[in-house]
Parts: sequence; structure tokens; C-alpha cells
Amino acid sequence: MPNPGTPTLDQLKVFLTVVDVGSFAGAARKLSRATSVISYTIANLENQLGVALFDRTTTKKPQLTEAGRTVLAEARTVYLHIEGLRAKVKGLLQGLEAELHLVVDVMLPAARVVDALKAFRDAFPTVALHLHMEALGAVAQLVLDQGATIGVSGPLSAVTAGIERIGIGGVMLRPVAAPGHPLASANPNPPGAGRHHVQLVLSDRSPLTRNVDFSVIGTHTWRLADLGAKHMLLREGIGWGNMPVPMVQEDLDSGRLVLLDLPDYKGGLYPFDAIYRTDTPPGPAASWLISRFAGQAAD
Repeated sequence: MPNPGTPTLDQLKVFLTVVDVGSFAGAARKLSRATSVISYTIANLENQLGVALFDRTTTKKPQLTEAGRTVLAEARTVYLHIEGLRAKVKGLLQGLEAELHLVVDVMLPAARVVDALKAFRDAFPTVALHLHMEALGAVAQLVLDQGATIGVSGPLSAVTAGIERIGIGGVMLRPVAAPGHPLASANPNPPGAGRHHVQLVLSDRSPLTRNVDFSVIGTHTWRLADLGAKHMLLREGIGWGNMPVPMVQEDLDSGRLVLLDLPDYKGGLYPFDAIYRTDTPPGPAASWLISRFAGQAAD
């Protein structure tokens, strides 16, 4: 039996595009090629490998065969590795970045942001920095959409394809309310007490984690797109909610907010990852900034 041939990078790209968009015509539009060229490329790939990748007989749209599903996993891995290699070499050839777009989760303590950016300014005075603040999945979405080179993201509901992650610690979230709130007067509250009062919840504007709730136990919620607005409403006694401890520490010290004793929710660690696109690895300045965030967690 003859050995399979060696596919070209272009053949793998066409194959993966057909799978991702669901049709030969769609792949042709995305790659700006004729549909006949797409069909010819796939046919040549199948001939080289000696297996049928798509079932074209039972449905109008091409469906992966069992062999096609096996090849898909390997093809995607090979293609991503090659693209990663090309991107790294491109970064070496380009040298230091002229500018850097950084997107940061709003939960990241301000002290960490300030520390990293002051040190970055001193280390890379010629690199223009653009800082974006987002919440939840919107951080990863901006990186995926190439609106930011690197990001500091909180937890996502699932592994996001095309994103690399580096753990850089986390921040403690605790339930708080104004001292006059009913939940603040009980010590402790009975189980389920939080469900009977308005919970202020940070909402997600991205499709990655939209409609996914994080640490929501209240049956009556107010959704807010801004963490600062949530902080303000909490201090005014309009509901209770989870907040990063560093952000509310002064309020806790002064008595403007109090920690809630809820037996069914004590708070927890909100983890952070430095993230970047797999096909666009960070350059020297971005890599340095990721290392700075990682070093903060180690300290």
C-alpha cells in the first residue's frame, strides 16, 4: 500500500476553511477564490492522503467522513503550529513594537495596573501604549478580534480556540453591601437569604460568555455593564453584590460597606490569565509586560 503524500500548507488552509464555514462556496468567498478551485484543492488533498475527507452524496453540504474528522484534528494542529512559527519569525524580523494595545479585565486591582504601566513606560519609552478596560468575556473577544495584542482576562466558560493563556494570579471577591442593607444586619444570614434581595451583577457585552452567570445566587438581579456603577450603587444601599476586595477596602475600613455573612456564598478567587492570539505571539515589549504581570502574582 503506497504511503500518503505530504499536504501543502495551502491545502490544509482550504480544508480547514471549508470545515469552518460549512461549504465549498463559503470557503471560496472567504478565500477570494473560485468554487472550482476549492473543489480541485480538496480533491487533490484527498488523492494525496488516499482517503475521502467529505461525504458529498448524502447531503447538499459537505459533511466530514470519519477519516475527515481524524484528519481535521491533526490538520488544525499542524496549521496552527506553522502559523505560530511564521508569526514568531515575523516578530523577530520586525523587532520592537511601535505600539501596543493592552486590554485589562476591570477586576484587575488598580495597583497592579499602575505598577505594570509605570514600569513599562520606563522600560519602553518609545512604544505607544493603548489601554482598554473590559469585563468578563469582552477581554478575550477584543484579543480575538485583533483590537488588542495582549489581554489580562478573567475566567471564561470554556477553552477559547486560538487563544494562549498564562496564569498571573487572581483577586479575592467577597459579597458586600451598605451597612443599612437588611443582609448587613444579620450575623449570620440564614441559607438562601441573598436570593430575596436585589443582587447587582456585572454583565458581559461579548458573545463569548453572554448569558453566562458568574457567582449569581439572587433571583432578582440588576445587570450593570460598568464595575464603577456597581460600586456606586452598592455604597448607596441599592442591592448587594460581589466585589474585588482591593477595590472596596477603603469602604470596608470606613464602614461605607460591610462584608456579608452568607452561608451559601463566601466569595472566592477570581483568576487572571495573560492572553494573546495563537497566530500572533507577543513581541518583545508585550512579552515583557506579560512577564511583569506574572511577576506580580509570584510576589
